[in-house]
Amino acid sequence: MTAAWDPTTAGVLRLPSGRLVRGRGLRRPLPAGPTPTFALYLLGHQPPPVAWESRWLRWPDFRLPSDRTATAAALREAWTRAESERVEVACAGGHGRTGTALACLAVLDGVPNREAVAYVREHYAPRAVETPWQRRYVSQFP
Repeated sequence: MTAAWDPTTAGVLRLPSGRLVRGRGLRRPLPAGPTPTFALYLLGHQPPPVAWESRWLRWPDFRLPSDRTATAAALREAWTRAESERVEVACAGGHGRTGTALACLAVLDGVPNREAVAYVREHYAPRAVETPWQRRYVSQFP
């Protein structure tokens, strides 16, 4: 079993089940400390290669994912793996797409859809989930 994230580290969201997921913006340098064992990268273009297992979801900035079925499957995988692995979710800035994905993970973890955005804004970043259509995506997930 892989050690989890340190829950006091910036960007780490603790879900109600206790699972820890790190959100971050790829425009910033990789934080010091342990690296992810699995990551979801939410970008409009393919990200550069990394030394850990990762999935790329085509998700243009300020928009919604291009393939909702693949996105739902990848988010379920991330949620499952977060029980025993260091999972990272990241987009360019770390707020809109990352916040939307983290809110969907919160829904998978039992947070009601209508409360998931507020949960992520309180426990991850106040600016998470930036657009009305991202909020609607969370309200209708999965």
